Amino acid sequence: MAMKGTAIYLRLLEGNDAAELLALRQKNFAFLQPFEPIRPEHYYTLEEQSIQVMNGRKAAENDQAFPFGIFLSETNQLIGRIELSGVARGPFQNANLGYFLDQEHNGKGYATEAVLLCVQYGLGEAGLHRIQAGVMPRNKPSIRVLEKAGFRHEGLASRYLKINGIWEDHALFAITAEDLATPSERPSAPY
Repeated sequence: MAMKGTAIYLRLLEGNDAAELLALRQKNFAFLQPFEPIRPEHYYTLEEQSIQVMNGRKAAENDQAFPFGIFLSETNQLIGRIELSGVARGPFQNANLGYFLDQEHNGKGYATEAVLLCVQYGLGEAGLHRIQAGVMPRNKPSIRVLEKAGFRHEGLASRYLKINGIWEDHALFAITAEDLATPSERPSAPY
């Protein structure tokens, strides 16, 4: 399954992507560390990245998460990762969105395109109603990506996630299936 955009495409990560994913994580360690949890040393090994990819495939098969690689259309180079995680079914029909992009490819619209493709998949093919994302308020580029993709700001969660060893506040954003509907398809207000 591949979702094609203009400059990038998304597809579920596969076992043979583990080495490229490891290289991407190692190359971007200093760039990403201020925005990620502290991970044990073995996380940055080929064995662990292979396990992560395998676990991601199982999660997708079990409708629990959808971890995609972000690939440049022109070269098929892996330049990032985006995931719908914590899939909740029943009356919630929700998932959490998280992503990272190679520092070298920031500012080119690839993250926005990846988020749009992932949202279309989640609210379309995956049948979700809502996708939410949390971002540290100081991460202005990521906030811009979410806003450009149609997410609305819903509030601030204090000390939400432990990032780089510190409990960080996160601005909460969300988008629902109704947000993607054309104006004539949106449900009318109940009053």
